[in-house]
Amino acid sequence: MAKIPLKTLEDLEYNEVLRQCASHAITPLGKQEINALLPGNDKAELMEMLQATSEFRASFDNDNRIPNHGFEDCTTVFSLLRIDNSILEIETFRNIASNTETTNTLLKFLTKFASYYPTLFRCTESIYEEKEIKPAVDNVIDRFGEVRDRASDELFRIRKEMNQLRSKIGTSFTKALRLYAQADYLDDIRESVQDNRRVLAVKAMYRRKVKGAVLGSSKTGSIVFIEPETTHALSRELNNLQFEETEEINKILRNLTHFLRPFAPYLQAQHEFLLKMDCVYAKACYAREINGVLPEINTETTTLEYKAAFHPLLYSTHQRENKPTYPQDIALHPEQRIVVISGPNAGGKSITLKTIGLLQLMLQSGFLLPVHERSKACFFERILTDIGDNQSIENHLSTYSYRLKNMKYFLKKCSSSTLFLIDEFGTGSDPELGGALAEAILEDFYERNAFGLITTHYANLKALADEKPGMVNANMQFDNKTLEPVFKLIMGEAGSSFTFEVAQKNGLPYSLINRAKKKIEKGKVRFDATIAKLQKERSTLQKTEQSLKSQEQKAAKESEELETTNAKLKAKLYSYQELYDHHQRMIQLGDKVNGIAERFFETNKKRPLIASLLQLIETENAKRKRKSAAIAKKDREAKKKQEVELQKTLIEVRKEKKIEKRVEKQKPAQIPTVVLKVGDRVRLEDGRSTGTIESLKKNQAIVNYGQFTTQVNVDQLVFVSSDKKK
Repeated sequence: MAKIPLKTLEDLEYNEVLRQCASHAITPLGKQEINALLPGNDKAELMEMLQATSEFRASFDNDNRIPNHGFEDCTTVFSLLRIDNSILEIETFRNIASNTETTNTLLKFLTKFASYYPTLFRCTESIYEEKEIKPAVDNVIDRFGEVRDRASDELFRIRKEMNQLRSKIGTSFTKALRLYAQADYLDDIRESVQDNRRVLAVKAMYRRKVKGAVLGSSKTGSIVFIEPETTHALSRELNNLQFEETEEINKILRNLTHFLRPFAPYLQAQHEFLLKMDCVYAKACYAREINGVLPEINTETTTLEYKAAFHPLLYSTHQRENKPTYPQDIALHPEQRIVVISGPNAGGKSITLKTIGLLQLMLQSGFLLPVHERSKACFFERILTDIGDNQSIENHLSTYSYRLKNMKYFLKKCSSSTLFLIDEFGTGSDPELGGALAEAILEDFYERNAFGLITTHYANLKALADEKPGMVNANMQFDNKTLEPVFKLIMGEAGSSFTFEVAQKNGLPYSLINRAKKKIEKGKVRFDATIAKLQKERSTLQKTEQSLKSQEQKAAKESEELETTNAKLKAKLYSYQELYDHHQRMIQLGDKVNGIAERFFETNKKRPLIASLLQLIETENAKRKRKSAAIAKKDREAKKKQEVELQKTLIEVRKEKKIEKRVEKQKPAQIPTVVLKVGDRVRLEDGRSTGTIESLKKNQAIVNYGQFTTQVNVDQLVFVSSDKKK
């Protein structure tokens, strides 16, 4: 068990978390167990609890949901089974059978899905699938909670005789009823029931004429209730059989209890398992309610790093009221053990303290935390708090006296495994003297390697946090324009109290505020003003940084879109160029075929026609072969060049920057001496077809290729010839 004072649990409202969690348990015992939870520090046990809760929480979101674990309270059974000749009640037997069936179902499920729920499966190590208890109980007790007739041969005989007697009693009573009704001895109601027996409603004047036992009379005395003599004799026999039945049932239940006595250790382990499942289920339901997750747990080092941490009680309340809740980021580690939080009142300093403290208590009680999944956490042996106004009327202590008493306790208990949380550290006394004492106490905590968070308005404590390597300043951000809290913790710098600014906002006269400023040291005012200015500059820089990041992302996106568009245009231009070249070849080939055809029409000789066509085909084939060979040669050269370049890559990488600079310097010398103008014949750098420049605008040219026109950059054009007409 962790060494955590009761006051810490009260300060952090730990019991309210337990109450909210307990509402999810499905059994009264589960609710009691949750409400009695206390934080622990056994790392192995805590890790087991946290993993089990995380697995149960995950089961809500997949198809392999864990079966119902509801069970009945059987705690009284274990003491009764230790007593010889004791007899359990029928309802208790039914509860034991039901719990055993539930346990067997859970055991089968967890065994089947052990890879999904390994921690929950390990919880079943102390139990096994029991196949004797439920059949033994079912053979004796039916589903209506009655002992079966066949529970024993003797009970079967007794009940058979009882049924026969009941039949005889009914027959005899009906006979007597008919007889005396005919004799007009009976009242109008004829019969009634007394002591669970049917009796005749005899008129008082004829009571001596009816043979039987008088069992009562009406309030007026006009009616006497008589059980007929024959029926009365049979009823006595039935009473004897009922007594024998009770004795036989007790004997059967005693034997069944004796049968269950060796199972007492198993039943106790079973009961503990089902109770544990209910507690884990309640924690998992509460985790789902507050969006709790299992952070990374550091068991070797004391490192705490909460990201987007919510106060669970505040989060639940705001969820119901549809209000926003502001998360906090905070980190504690050996190089940053103590955080000094400053800033204006109502800015969220105390909530930050309570959030960290309550989350730590929850973690060490096996609860999942409402933090980002990449958060980190650790365990502390002690958690000490001093939060709120702690006047003690009973002990005649002022706030400051109570706090000094608290600090005395802190100084005794603080160590490297302690987390302390102190709100408004040093207040309640003279600012200078109280600040000096608070500084000395904080230095003592620091030298003991303790971990903690404090909130303060004292400048000397802010300065101390800047001087010590294991301490850091932090402040609750404040909107310098609206003077409203932002509820965001900023690590690394102290915060201003915005004392005069808040006073001015709340309507205090400006002249009064100026008089107040003159009453304190100028250095103090300048120091506070400097801190406030730094906070304003930080806020402005954050907004500028966000704006620049947004613009950078937008520019990168536009650049990417332009590159994609440019690549598409180049691909389209290349395809157009290929199409144009193909059309040109087809036109030339058509001209040649047309010439051959005209000669054939003039001479009407087939042999020259065929020879010319064959020659044309051979010529075209040779051209294609030469082109294919040239392409293949070009590919081989490119491949060879690539291999050479790959071999030189390591050397060229080191010289790349120098070469780039040299190339940049040489670029101006590569400007072409020919100035392109409208009408010049040009071609693309990587193309063979030529076109005519139709117009020039800035650095763009419209080039006519005959079949189509296109717009290209002047730098991509190669001069072929000028306009001969000019």
